[in-house]
Amino acid sequence: MGTYALPDLRYDYSALERAMSAEILELHHSKHHAAYVKGANDTLEQLAEARSKEQFGTLVGLQKTHAFHLSGHVLHSLFWENLSPDGGDRPDGALGTAIEEHFGGFEAFRKQLTAATVGVQGSGWGILGWEPLSRSLIVEQVYDHHGNVGQGTTPLLAFDAWEHAYYLQYRNVRPDYVEKLWDVVDWNDVAARFAAVAGS
Repeated sequence: MGTYALPDLRYDYSALERAMSAEILELHHSKHHAAYVKGANDTLEQLAEARSKEQFGTLVGLQKTHAFHLSGHVLHSLFWENLSPDGGDRPDGALGTAIEEHFGGFEAFRKQLTAATVGVQGSGWGILGWEPLSRSLIVEQVYDHHGNVGQGTTPLLAFDAWEHAYYLQYRNVRPDYVEKLWDVVDWNDVAARFAAVAGS
């Protein structure tokens, strides 16, 4: 049975100070993300045990718990790779053209993703994703870690709107945190993800 592992960051905890403090980044990665990894692995073991004992009445709850932790792991892994101390500005090339086509320009896209992230009710994420049926870039909200995303949509850029991502530094002013995230977006990473799913 495969297991999940906490990924190493490509940068130091202090590298994203333009958007988040080293303290927040370290807590977020080494504690919060690590807890999702542990939760996903623990639930895999519980699922295997339930199947071996034919305790099928517990499977629905365990599968839901597994989905929560696994989605947290996947989205956080994406979030770290979407960020860079050398990030910011705006994308060009195929991704820049697609944003122009699907959103009417970068500023319109930025406003929509910002509004989606700031407007998450409770905890969740703002996502730029690729929707394969219409072959479109879309912006959507993810509540908690899962539950309302388009089937088959691939997230390309994730903005974490859980309070643990910003509260120690920005208190309850989520919009200020989201504005600072734009300064550290690694568009090369987002563009590579876009090319992989859209065939650009």
